[in-house]
Amino acid sequence: MELEIYQVDSFTTEPFKGNPAGVCITEQALDQDIMFSIAEEMAVSETAFLSLSDMRLRWFTPKVEVCLCGHGTLAMAHVLKEKGMTSAGDTLVFNTVSGALLVTIQEQTIEMDFPSPILNICTPPNKKLLNFLGIDSERVISFAEFDSKNLIEIDSEQALLDLTPNFAALKELNGRGVVVTVKSAASELDFISRYFAPWVGVNEDPVTGSAHCALAVYWEEKLQKSKLKGYQASERGGFVDVELLPDNRVQITGTAVTTLRGTLYV
Repeated sequence: MELEIYQVDSFTTEPFKGNPAGVCITEQALDQDIMFSIAEEMAVSETAFLSLSDMRLRWFTPKVEVCLCGHGTLAMAHVLKEKGMTSAGDTLVFNTVSGALLVTIQEQTIEMDFPSPILNICTPPNKKLLNFLGIDSERVISFAEFDSKNLIEIDSEQALLDLTPNFAALKELNGRGVVVTVKSAASELDFISRYFAPWVGVNEDPVTGSAHCALAVYWEEKLQKSKLKGYQASERGGFVDVELLPDNRVQITGTAVTTLRGTLYV
């Protein structure tokens, strides 16, 4: 079997920046085992699979299937636009395990309508989590939980940039993902973040659309702004525009660039 395969850098206009995602489009759905094998072969944080017959969109890391993936959705919409299967002004509806996701194609950007998570602000986590992340407990401003993940605001942008987590130790704890964030000192940005998920085989994700759903909820409350601009400060880095919408939804806007297209022999 021969399959078209793409690699797309999401949340960037430059190759080799942002977050790379694999993209595979087929008429009928592939077997799950094949999707896992392709995700392992692509060896990026997520590979997105779309079956055109039912517009079902799924995302796989090399280790697990995930419920929501922003950069994979952006990459998929970008490839559909490049292939001429959609154009500016169209709204796509992807069927996913997180419900129907509406994606609007614009001339220069792609807008994704995602569910916003419920943030539960709670007491700081056990010291092991902070220690393994490399965070001094005195720097923690706030700690929240969402969708089996953690969000931690700290008080220093430099401390965020300097984090060098112990990923092997983190995997010994129960977890799914941790986003660490700080208010930006730059006037053109509202917040900065980094996202760590060694529990699903992704030590540090370059740019995480789903985490920005939680970041939008968190910083909207703190900054009293419904439209925000974030920067995920991974080695590759990427910019994400977010907007809180009615009915517990978040609009995530980004751009993408294709870096690879070819044929996969399965």
